Amino acid sequence: MLDINLIREQPELVRKSLADRQMETTPVDEILALDLQRRSTIQEVETLKAERNAASKEIGRTKDAAERQAKIEATRQIGDRISQLDESLRQVEETLNQILAGIPNVPDPRTPYGVDDSENVVLRTVGALPEYDFEPKPHWDLGPALGILDFERGVKITGSRFYVLSGAGARLQRALIAWMLDLHIRQGYTEKYTPFMVKSQTMFGAGQLPKFSDNLYHDAEEDLWMVPTAEVPLTGLHMDEILDETGLPYLYTAYTPCFRREKMSAGRDVRGIKRGYQFDKVEMYIFCHPDQAEQMHLKMQADAEQTCAELGLPYRVKQLCTGDLGFGARLTYDFEVWAPGVQEWLEVSSVSNVGDFQARRANIRYHPTEGGKPRLVTTLNGSGLGMPRTLIAVLEHYQQADGSVVVPEVLRPWMGGVEVIRPGS
Repeated sequence: MLDINLIREQPELVRKSLADRQMETTPVDEILALDLQRRSTIQEVETLKAERNAASKEIGRTKDAAERQAKIEATRQIGDRISQLDESLRQVEETLNQILAGIPNVPDPRTPYGVDDSENVVLRTVGALPEYDFEPKPHWDLGPALGILDFERGVKITGSRFYVLSGAGARLQRALIAWMLDLHIRQGYTEKYTPFMVKSQTMFGAGQLPKFSDNLYHDAEEDLWMVPTAEVPLTGLHMDEILDETGLPYLYTAYTPCFRREKMSAGRDVRGIKRGYQFDKVEMYIFCHPDQAEQMHLKMQADAEQTCAELGLPYRVKQLCTGDLGFGARLTYDFEVWAPGVQEWLEVSSVSNVGDFQARRANIRYHPTEGGKPRLVTTLNGSGLGMPRTLIAVLEHYQQADGSVVVPEVLRPWMGGVEVIRPGS
């Protein structure tokens, strides 16, 4: 959430931010009008309370019964007016907070302007695209032929956009998750096993509510939400806490299944397992001092890049433009791996500096060592990496002419030493 003082003092900056994100700028005017009304109402209430206090003292000093009764009635009317203003103030603040909650973060000045994802900037490509002496198969043909990917039973169990991984396919997915968690631990992160369901307050703190409520799964009876990413419970770990500055930064990693009501698009996204309502992801998350944010952002990028490199997959790094920037992000770099079967670059990680946007919503602060009031921390997040796209890239990249798939060397210890996945594995 943005600081109301920023909108008061630099409304043009926030208007430009919204315009650069291809959004309407009118909420800024609504916020300023409501904020003015709020402050005016508060001032009137304070004035009336002072009048009521003075009148109460006068009542105690008044001897004449009629005069005393008149002052009592006048004081009661002031109290009624205060009650009316308090209710008006509550309604204004509720509306103001609702609008504020829907305002995205202000992009970092280094974020390039762009209308949509077609204007994201490719910074570098690492690794040569593989060449085959056969026509590489897409995973939706490769997986079923190996007996490790079953679309029909996924649909039978649940419905469209669900699938079942079997045998070596299920083991490969598990190996990827375990290997990535262990890699992030070596990179300096502390593993967390978090709940897969969270409270509304936790969703709000992470910036998921109210903006993305239509894309989330909600248990209305218990008011619990299925997590769309481990970023949400990791944000909630220090919600409403004041941290010790000397302990910063805190680096966390976690695996969770993720649940999102994806708005499916027509075309190639519909085939295979690239996009679904349930998927797995390993997340990296950092709480840090604002002065550490740039260093931590560079570290997280390097950590995501190392994950792609050690899997031996060609990858590229893109900087997101303003029109494709995430709701809470200020500066984001995407990592995409090449999948030769579908002939597509697949996004497997978005590494973002969120500034104090989530910290303000979740009330996460730190005690400055030099003293003074607690200040908001900076948060950063990034996938390390996301499934099933990483799985797709591994299957398609390492396929062989006979339809088998070579297991990347780094994953073999988690595959019980299996080097090649063949039919019936």
